[in-house]
Amino acid sequence: MVRIAVAQFEPGMDKDANRDRVADLVASAAARDARVVVLPEYSMFTAPRMDERFVTSAEPLDGPFVAAVAASARKHGVHVVAGFAERTGDPERASNTLVAVAPDGDVAASYRKTHLFDAFGYRESDFLVPGPLADPELFTVDDLTFGLQTCYDVRFPEVTRRIVDAGADVLALPAEWVPGPLKEDHWRTLVRARAIENTIYVAAADQCGRAGAGNSMIVDPMGIVVASLGEAPGVAVGEIERERVASVRGVNPALELRRFTVIPR
Repeated sequence: MVRIAVAQFEPGMDKDANRDRVADLVASAAARDARVVVLPEYSMFTAPRMDERFVTSAEPLDGPFVAAVAASARKHGVHVVAGFAERTGDPERASNTLVAVAPDGDVAASYRKTHLFDAFGYRESDFLVPGPLADPELFTVDDLTFGLQTCYDVRFPEVTRRIVDAGADVLALPAEWVPGPLKEDHWRTLVRARAIENTIYVAAADQCGRAGAGNSMIVDPMGIVVASLGEAPGVAVGEIERERVASVRGVNPALELRRFTVIPR
């Protein structure tokens, strides 16, 4: 059994304030015995609209934001997953990157968003580069294996399926799920669907406030919401178990019965 947490807040344009808020949320989750803490997409910096500010704020993987996340991970002995804009070789575009930092402060896994959010009036691709179609990077806590995926990716079932095929029992899903028509309903439906169809846990951490719909949640392999938040900032903690994954897959062996695989386009 592993206790994990999803934490939601409203990141702004003050990177120092965001780093402090991340540290506070990690400390709060660790105080409740969480061993994995999942934070939102763009935890380092979020502007009111997608523009060049995301590019100018970008940092390298060994920059101040990841260093601060690593310091919190070491201090509290936890894995921390968080999203940030990563600097690339293109001065006009950044990468929408997730980083998973281990309790020793090392980067255990990273992921660069594959499907950029060019929908609902938003245009990530004007300022970001899509991530490569690389093999999923995973990290393990006890007997549970975690994979990484970002926000809009959840609308594409193939992304999660590739991560599960690589061996993941749990999906860490940071997001900035921009509010809009039926968007909260889409969020809840899609998160639960990815858990159900893949018989995995999903730990979905959304932004809240003006740029995010909140509703962060931990969903089990049967689609049951183990822990959740509403629209306010906070931390939700739940217990996940390898035995639950095995039990559900015994009842519903959908992964074994399927007749199609995922091939990159």
